[in-house]
Amino acid sequence: MGHRANFGGLSKEYCEVKDGRVVIIPVPYDETSTWIKGAARGPAAVIEASANMELYDIETDSEVYKSGIFTDEAIEEKSSPEAMVEAVARRVRDYIKQGKFVVVLGGEHSVGIGSVKAHVEDDRDITVLQLDAHCDLRQEYKGSKYNHACVMARVRELCPILQVGIRSMDSSEKEFADRERIFFAKDIYDKSDWIEQCVRKLTERVYVTIDLDVFDPSIMPSVGTPEPGGLLWYDVLGLLKAVVKSKEVVGFDVVELCPNEGNKSPDFLAAKLIYKLLSYKFGG
Repeated sequence: MGHRANFGGLSKEYCEVKDGRVVIIPVPYDETSTWIKGAARGPAAVIEASANMELYDIETDSEVYKSGIFTDEAIEEKSSPEAMVEAVARRVRDYIKQGKFVVVLGGEHSVGIGSVKAHVEDDRDITVLQLDAHCDLRQEYKGSKYNHACVMARVRELCPILQVGIRSMDSSEKEFADRERIFFAKDIYDKSDWIEQCVRKLTERVYVTIDLDVFDPSIMPSVGTPEPGGLLWYDVLGLLKAVVKSKEVVGFDVVELCPNEGNKSPDFLAAKLIYKLLSYKFGG
């Protein structure tokens, strides 16, 4: 390709910033990961996999790439988690001002804090919908308030949150967990009415943060902490489709892919998930 790798491997006419409706911002940050390192390689792996997707979406009968998807230069700020969060907030803020729909591609989960910050500044009345295996409600972890284990503690200082797919938490997080606003994986895996209940608890405008470990390790083994008992593909799509249908999704991030050279399928899942959510948002 004559140009920088871009999401979807799009030809030049569909990946220019001025024309595009969507901007993808890669943030290959992995400085606070605690077990399996490698989320810094996540954005590049997703972008590489995305070049192999069919760009026609059967379900929505659409080709959302024709709305324009610009892939920006990666944010390489590594000096501290706080500096990285600020760098992400600045970049996202700039694009929101230009009327773009922004997708942040992690890296570890803490990259989402900056994106949420920018979106909350733009619109106070949003709820963050978190799809995740972990609560991420620690007040601080390993000396940092911006560790990936503290993401939702920071986000909750900015706006209301709703947590879905949770199946792992530390006892110190119990006092901070609002059980009215958590859909534990054990309670939803064999039910169908949970999606409707979930949508009812959201405000009109929603930001979605997707930690890929929300998925079961059988289909998404390439994450830092693969927890058994996760959601499957159609569970997650069913939720996202329902949210897009009845609320306004203002932006989202997809984080925590730790690519494994021997298994490209999870990289492709992450790319397809992004394209699916964009198809629901702009293709229907």
